[in-house]
Amino acid sequence: MAQHQLTPGPLLDEQGNLVEAGYATSLVKAYNRAAIKAPAWRIKEWDYYYIGNQKFGLALTVADNGYHSLYSITVLDFEKKTDITKSIMDWFTLGKIGLPSTSMMGDVNVSDEKRGFSFSFVKLDGKKRRLTVNCKDFGKKKEFFHCDVYLEETVDGSMVIATPFKKKAHFYYNQKINCMSARGYMKVGDTSYDFLHDSYAVLDWGRGVWTYKNTWYWSSLNTIDNGHVIGWNLGYGFGDTSAASENMFFFDGKAYKLEDVKMDIPLGDFGKDDFMAPWTFRSEKGDIKLVFTPVYDRHSDTNALLIRSNQHQVFGLFSGTIEIDGQIHEIHQRMGFAEKVYNRW
Repeated sequence: MAQHQLTPGPLLDEQGNLVEAGYATSLVKAYNRAAIKAPAWRIKEWDYYYIGNQKFGLALTVADNGYHSLYSITVLDFEKKTDITKSIMDWFTLGKIGLPSTSMMGDVNVSDEKRGFSFSFVKLDGKKRRLTVNCKDFGKKKEFFHCDVYLEETVDGSMVIATPFKKKAHFYYNQKINCMSARGYMKVGDTSYDFLHDSYAVLDWGRGVWTYKNTWYWSSLNTIDNGHVIGWNLGYGFGDTSAASENMFFFDGKAYKLEDVKMDIPLGDFGKDDFMAPWTFRSEKGDIKLVFTPVYDRHSDTNALLIRSNQHQVFGLFSGTIEIDGQIHEIHQRMGFAEKVYNRW
């Protein structure tokens, strides 16, 4: 498929529609919340970080989805096959959090002394970031959570895509910054986890106006394998992606565009997805050949009448090959995730 590369300029026109759809390797389109023509309660903005290695991971979210906000922490232990998650919500924030209009500057600072939490995502000089989060009453044991992690970009380029929906003034502008090196630690009560030389992170930076019902498939890998820093962003399932896919492969500091991908989730009893059976990833060209062996399914299903979010974020081991310009890159049992998420929101 021919994929259109975005040109610099404003993201939206006077009617609140995308000026152009396509992909880029940086935020060449300027996001301006004031240019959106949809009601404030329909605008969705978030910064999501995942930091991990072969043994454990940490997910941090600050999101302003218009009618509600979400501040979330998840600690994953792949050896114990457990997760601890705490999510805090406020209603009708309507952009009051003030998330930055670009990932390249501006900070995210949210705190509530009474409820005992604080999130600080700070952009430092150059390609560095610092994430510090505190939260009391974390998990069933009501322990104190703290993390302090420094991230540094290792890739010249990121995955950026501007995706329209088949509805006026609806769009999604997204950046994934993959393969950031992570150094620091997190602590749950008296238990510490150190992010050392084998730990890498991804930032999922999203801004847009979504339709009410949608399903997405997303996979992210950020790791070191045989001395090479590798990663990818693979996904599909929502919006009009005829201009470009969001698929990109990262290898030793460079970004390579991919075309289509299909995630085959096995079917179990009664024709339902069997998320813990091995998945296969494939493409029409045959340049993607991966097997995903699940280790842990972080499943949540929030159903509140008009609003529902049914998420299967599955962590597991990837093996297989990705071919770029005739060169075959092998992946050997590296930890990443793949997810299927259905939303009514």
